[in-house]
Amino acid sequence: MSRILPYPLLSAALVLTWLLLNAPPTPGSVLLALLVGLVVPAVMLALRPRPVRVRRPGTIARLTATVLYDMLRSNIDVAKIILGLRRGERRTGFISIPLDMRAPFGLSVLSIILTATPGTLWVQYDSHTGRLLMHVLDYTDGEEWVRRVKDRYERPLMEIFP
Repeated sequence: MSRILPYPLLSAALVLTWLLLNAPPTPGSVLLALLVGLVVPAVMLALRPRPVRVRRPGTIARLTATVLYDMLRSNIDVAKIILGLRRGERRTGFISIPLDMRAPFGLSVLSIILTATPGTLWVQYDSHTGRLLMHVLDYTDGEEWVRRVKDRYERPLMEIFP
């Protein structure tokens, strides 16, 4: 069973997602969903991903709440900018942030958080120096952005992904 379904949860999630995206289900889409659910995990097995060790469920819950709040607030701020409700000079800019985190899964989650939050974008990460280049739509103070990323996201992610 492990050779056919090396990652059963991934297979189930892929099949379910495929069927939801291709609703209503037809015999062809069900067959294709099952094929994707079998092939993609087999490819993942060939890549031999390291197991993820996640700690601190309370920290995960707090980080999720923080990210959802920041996304809501950022959506409102970006909407104000786009609709012209925010008067004054708006400057976009790039910020270089020195990261202490080196865990690949933590860095992946951080990149998803920053890119999914409206008005911010993960541009580049230099693994040798540990510096992240981030673009912000509403650049105010670079140090404020550095503190925000490190305190609100990096620190909890370092607890979750040791």
